[in-house]
Amino acid sequence: MPVIECDVDAAREALADAGATIEEGNTEHEHYRAHHGDATAVAYDDKLVVQGSNPRDIEAVVRDDEGGRAHLYFDGACRGNPGPASVGWVIVTDAGIVAEGSDTIGRATNNQAEYEALVAVLEAARDYGYDEVQIRGDSELIVKQVTGEYGVNDPDLREYRVRVHELLRAFDDWTISHVPREINDRADELANDALDNA
Repeated sequence: MPVIECDVDAAREALADAGATIEEGNTEHEHYRAHHGDATAVAYDDKLVVQGSNPRDIEAVVRDDEGGRAHLYFDGACRGNPGPASVGWVIVTDAGIVAEGSDTIGRATNNQAEYEALVAVLEAARDYGYDEVQIRGDSELIVKQVTGEYGVNDPDLREYRVRVHELLRAFDDWTISHVPREINDRADELANDALDNA
């Protein structure tokens, strides 16, 4: 679960402004609890501990590094093609890893899993409010389909590409590039861990 070091009083104001429900803490050490979307933040002296199925519902409101540029890494994993599939993604700024996530996505092809991972990281970056994103993935096919260098014959992948371009409109500027797997190792590890632990 994410831990955000911050001014918890300022965080409370930001969460209230965003429409979060604020209630008293459950113990003498808890300043308050805030519920927003699918996440709950528990406030202590100088930090928030975020719980719930979608921590970024709160992280995106509280973190003060919104705006600016982020580097996004994505990877899909598949056991069989099609087969059980998962996604992994990472958001990195000059401050280090801001957020990362992984999930199983049911049965999919490798290319569908790659697109699902790209959609997940773009949604997260949009929720965090970044202005510019530099996207990196180790699927040359997906990267070249998104840039338009390759056409898309598969109707499912065409829908994914449309969704990706809809998400990209949330940013002032973006680039996407193919990188070797070793550069994308954290996203790859997250995707494979999700399958291993399913």
